[in-house]
Amino acid sequence: MMNKSSLVLLLCLALTVSSFDLSRFEHTQVTEEDIEQLFGLYLTHKAPFPIEPSVQRYNHFKSKVLSIINHNKDSSKTYKRTINKFTGLTLDELKGVAIMESQNCSATASEAPSEGLTILPDYFDWRQVGVVSHVKNQGNCGSCWTFSTTGAVESHWALFKGTKPPLLSEQQLVDCAGDFQNFGCNGGLPSQAFQYIQQAGGLESEDSYPYKAVDQKCSFDSSKIVASVQYGSYNVSSGDEQGLQESLFTHGPVSVAFEVTDDFMDYDAGVYVGQTCHKDTAHVNHAVLAVGFGHDKAKNIDYWIVKNSWGTTWGEEGYFRIQRGTNMCGIAVCASYPQMRQPKF
Repeated sequence: MMNKSSLVLLLCLALTVSSFDLSRFEHTQVTEEDIEQLFGLYLTHKAPFPIEPSVQRYNHFKSKVLSIINHNKDSSKTYKRTINKFTGLTLDELKGVAIMESQNCSATASEAPSEGLTILPDYFDWRQVGVVSHVKNQGNCGSCWTFSTTGAVESHWALFKGTKPPLLSEQQLVDCAGDFQNFGCNGGLPSQAFQYIQQAGGLESEDSYPYKAVDQKCSFDSSKIVASVQYGSYNVSSGDEQGLQESLFTHGPVSVAFEVTDDFMDYDAGVYVGQTCHKDTAHVNHAVLAVGFGHDKAKNIDYWIVKNSWGTTWGEEGYFRIQRGTNMCGIAVCASYPQMRQPKF
């Protein structure tokens, strides 16, 4: 049983554990010593910032690890979980770090629902076309909305210009988009960020306005703009997954926002299906970029392919798949993309 005196041994115990592979516990019983060793290894190699070991922290970590092991033993689950940099943190601690405060997204309620007229393939992935930039890492700042926004603009600019996607500045959005109901490291929405970009004239590059993962004073230089959003954005009708799928297939990657709950943070691979998340606009707390869709034959489940901003060591090399067709965790309630050409309607 973990107590205060045993906490000092954690770093030494960590040296006896080679990895976070939990597959060995699918057929054997996990012991207290196993948990203690994993906790020491987590503190040494995985924690996203220095964490003071405590009995309370250990008990939280233990609860998460046992939950992960039991989840992975269940063959009916459509995805696997693992220990990662978030496992030792509570959901409240993650707000303003990996996720943002809940955003009441109301920007996608004006468009008519899709009539399903587009013939769609079973599988499609914009990464295969070469217009999706590499996975980035937002660090300890709730700026996911800026990475969703730049990811969308990078892809649509590449499609518009027929070039490789430019790497655009998230920090410009963190610092300068506050007049459009965005709050830097405390959250925002891509639909509102697209409005800022249109008004400002465009975005600087990642190199000229580098990312710092903190709120700063705006220092935007319009002479350094490398991409713009002349015609604003298109907002997919809230909850219309058919319309979202058509928009993604016919126009390009789409910024989406959804509700992250505790069991999503330690996602490892497969098609995520949340058990406790909501499907409305009031609870979205994480913005990402939908880049494709498909169907898992083994689990008989449709999915979205989504680019995250938590680095390449999280999930499926920085991506995740989430159930499609059920508005899982509100994935379709807050969807938008930038318009590079004058709309025809």
